[in-house]
Parts: sequence; C-alpha cells; structure tokens
Amino acid sequence: MSNKSVSLGMALLLVVLSACSQSGGDKNGADNGGAASQPAEAASPSAEAETYDPFGKYPETITLTYGKSVDPTDNSLPGGDTPENNQYSRYILDNLNIDTKVTWQAASGTNYDQKVNLAISSSDLPDALVVKDTQLREMVKSGQLADLTEVFEQYASPAMKNFMEKTDGKSAEAVTFDGKMYAIPSIQVQSDGVHEMWIRKDWLDKLGLEPPKTMEDLEKVAKAFVEQDPDGNGKNDTIGIAGQQNGSKLYANFLESTNNTFGLDPIFGAYQSYPGYWLKDDSGNPVYGSILPETKEALGKLRDLYAEGLIDKEIGIRKSAYEPVVSGQAGIFFAPWWMGYGPLPDAIKNDPNANWQAYLLPLDAEGQFNAHMGAPSTLFVVVRKGYEHPEAVVKMLNMLVRDESKFDISVPIGYYPLRVPMSYTDESEYSAKALKEVLAGTKKPEDFADPGYKLLAADIQNVTKVKKQPYDDMDIDNWDPQADMGTWSRIYSLLVGSSPLEQDYNKVYSLLYSQTKTMESRWSNLKKLEDETFLKIIMGAAPLDDFDKFVADWKKQGGDKITEEVKAAIQ
Repeated sequence: MSNKSVSLGMALLLVVLSACSQSGGDKNGADNGGAASQPAEAASPSAEAETYDPFGKYPETITLTYGKSVDPTDNSLPGGDTPENNQYSRYILDNLNIDTKVTWQAASGTNYDQKVNLAISSSDLPDALVVKDTQLREMVKSGQLADLTEVFEQYASPAMKNFMEKTDGKSAEAVTFDGKMYAIPSIQVQSDGVHEMWIRKDWLDKLGLEPPKTMEDLEKVAKAFVEQDPDGNGKNDTIGIAGQQNGSKLYANFLESTNNTFGLDPIFGAYQSYPGYWLKDDSGNPVYGSILPETKEALGKLRDLYAEGLIDKEIGIRKSAYEPVVSGQAGIFFAPWWMGYGPLPDAIKNDPNANWQAYLLPLDAEGQFNAHMGAPSTLFVVVRKGYEHPEAVVKMLNMLVRDESKFDISVPIGYYPLRVPMSYTDESEYSAKALKEVLAGTKKPEDFADPGYKLLAADIQNVTKVKKQPYDDMDIDNWDPQADMGTWSRIYSLLVGSSPLEQDYNKVYSLLYSQTKTMESRWSNLKKLEDETFLKIIMGAAPLDDFDKFVADWKKQGGDKITEEVKAAIQ
C-alpha cells in the first residue's frame, strides 16, 4: 500500500480541505463542507449542527480509551489528579461529554514505543493512540485503522485545517494512503529545522567585508576574522567558525532534525550534502545521505578549513559551544532563528556592540541555499477500525487548538489526552513579516487577527519597547535590550533570525523520521561509527579516504538491511 502513488486521491483531499477552510472562522460548523453538501430537506437545523459541529457536545457521555505516554519524573499534578483524571480530561468531559480512559500507560520514549509496538503486533488496540510514522504505516498495512477522511472533512475546525494547509501538503501526504486519511498529524514550526549563518556584522564592517555568499567567500571571511584582529584587542585569539560542543551534533539527522545549535549543516548544504537524512537516489530508492560522495566532498572542505585554523580547534570537545560567542571570540556560527534567547543576551551584555546578524548562507555552486528540514509531522493520532465515534478525536484536537492558551500551564500540556503539537509551520517568519509591516505603517495590528499565530498580538504590542528607529535597520545599535531583555530576546529572534526565512530556499526533507526494527538494535553503534569517523577526518586524525572504509563498514554492520527496511516502510 503506497502513499506515493495516490496523487489523485491526495489532490482531491487537499481540494476538499482548502474549500472547507475558505468559509471563515465560524465555530458552529457552518464552515464544514459536509454540512453544506446536504440537501436542506435532508436534515433539520438541529440535526445538521449535531452532525457537523467541530465542538459539539455529545448528548450522552461516550467513552474513548487510549494509551498514555507519561514522564515518570514529573510531579506537577495536583494531589488527587492522575494521568487519566486531571484538569484536561475533566475539561474534555465537561465540554464534549467524552470520558477518556487510559487503557495502559508507559514511560515516554522507548518504553512507550515498545508498548505501542506490542499493541500493534497483538492487534489489541485501545480506541486511539499517538504513534510515530513507521508505526502508522504498519497499522495501515495491517488494516487496523479507521478511515478519517470524511470525519476530518466534516468535523475539523477551520484552525485545524489551516494548520494542515500551511505545510504545503506535507502533513496530508504523511497520513494519506491510497487516497484515504488514516491519522491526524502533529504540525511543527518548520523554522526550527533551518540552520542559518549567524555572523558578527560589526567585524565585517570593520574589515570592509560583505557577508560570505559562497564557500570561497566563507573561507576568506573566516581567515580575516582569525588573522586581522577584528575585536581589536591586539591578541591572536579570535575564532573564525565556532562548532558544536562535546556530545552535540555535527549536523541534524532524521531522528533529531531540528534545533541543532552550532552544527555545520549549512556547509554540508553548500555541497548538496545532507548527512543524517534518508534521500531518494536516481532510481527512486532510499539512500542514506551520510554515505554519498557529496558528503565526502563536504568533509574534505571542512578538513581543509580546520587545518587552516579557521574552525574552532576545540570542535566536538569544548564543554560549552556558547562560550566563544559570549566571550566575543567567535565571528561565525550556525544555528536556528531563536538565538536571541541564547547565547546572544550574554554576548551583548559583555559587548553591547556585538552586532550578530543572520543569513541563509553559504550558497551552493548553483546559488541556492539548501536546508535540512525537520519533519512537519512527527506524531500521529490514530483511531482503531470499528470505534463508534472516530470524530471524537477530531473534536478533542479542535478544542486543544482553540483553548490551549486558557489552561493552567503549571500542569504540563502533555497530560491532555492524545495531545500532539499544533502550530502554523510558518509561525516565526510570518510573525517577523507582520512586525515589519506594522512598524513600516503598511499594516495595522488589527490586520493580524488569526489566533493560530498565538504570540503575534503580544509581539505587535511589545515590539517598540525594544526596537528603536529606524525600524528597517536591524543593526544592534538600533535596539534597546535593557528596556526588557525577555521581550528583546523574542523580537530580535523574529526580526533578525526569522526574517531570512521569508526568502526562497531549497527545503530538503528526509524520507523517514523514525526508526525501523533493525535500527532499534544497530543504530546507536552505526551512529557512533559515523560521528567518530567524520570528526576524526575533519580534525586530521584520520585520512579523508577513511570515509570509503566507513561506507563499507556501515553497509556491512546493518546499514544495507536498514536501507531495505526504510524502502519497505515508505512504500
């Protein structure tokens, strides 16, 4: 059963979702295309509202059983509350008349995954579960899941549909098999997966340089940062390119695809290398990006940069990657958009003139920026085939999206039954664009009323607390961090960190973002082999041609078998 050969069904589903979302924000169900398609004489207004109300309360209590992932170290629940009976389960019961019951619970992570796998293999499923993509595919192949196409069309709220549409079909594709929708996907903010170049613009200005567009430019700028005393202290102590700390990642990977601070992802991207990701080869078969020739080429360049002293000599060893940035030693690092939260607050406390700016650089030979992308959806809510009220799950998630901001945040939102993250994928870059338009006077705050952008109203209200005129100049001189450091962290991250994401760039997704069966026993050793080999090559402790030995060893030690499993999983 394939979700790659169903373009017609996918297109029809997306058309339906798009049409449903165009009718606005009516929360009483008038926007849900299914209701509009019924002849007026076929149902009374009350029956129609009951059938298609995204937030409709059942006249009689219904029961929904589910498996629960819990954090065994969490002690935040008030006395008397449990993972099954808490403020969230009671809210669902009071507002929807759905009595949620925990069939079984397991510690989050491996224990929960094993419990789900056991439920799948034994076909002993609760009414609903949160699963990963490989588990979803197995359940679809086994015929264990309810088809949610119609209930999603009829019951999903406008906000839920908008979240889906913002993924440009990626989330819908992940849950659609043979033209049918078998799960409700989580929706993550995509910008967390893009790793940008952060660079000391004040150093560039002092040395008469421009932001480096190509790898040749990057080498030139890093060399100048190391050799020309950009901090003016008369010492040979500056670092061109900072790197990851001990225990962190050289690049994002399919299991940890976002928020890779201080990795070197954009340098690999400049060689069209995507290590750690499952890609399609020229024949359409899956291949692991770390074993491709482009990755060897990128490692060769990193090896040269390290040998020239342009990359931090303590890459992969340093206790804290933040330290060279905070102390004012480093001139370049790679990280996501949210660096205003850290390390930049401490950096500008130590040097108020440290003008850190973000760019989608360096570019590849074709002039394009290539980014590893995080999965738009990594968790999926599924309903067992035969459950009488599959729409109940949609209603519960509708209410989560609508009312999450109302809850007492002292109790982790993870206790909400079947909770998965729901955000607009473009939340950060959309917010940055909105702030710039309000500051420029081309838009008014009331023009941005979509509640799906949860923090935007507060951002618009707070922006001028910390951003000084001229509003279109983002240099550090035009900010007032001391007015409110918390607000500065948020607004600087948006206007400086997220603004580059408004431009076009190449988004590279992994074919898979979770483990196959053999990975459970082999992947940790294979990943250790990869990490150690690559770092040794970069630091000159191993020859570049050790890459070829790594590829052969990776294949023999389980890589070939895993590749076959990935192929089976995505079919």
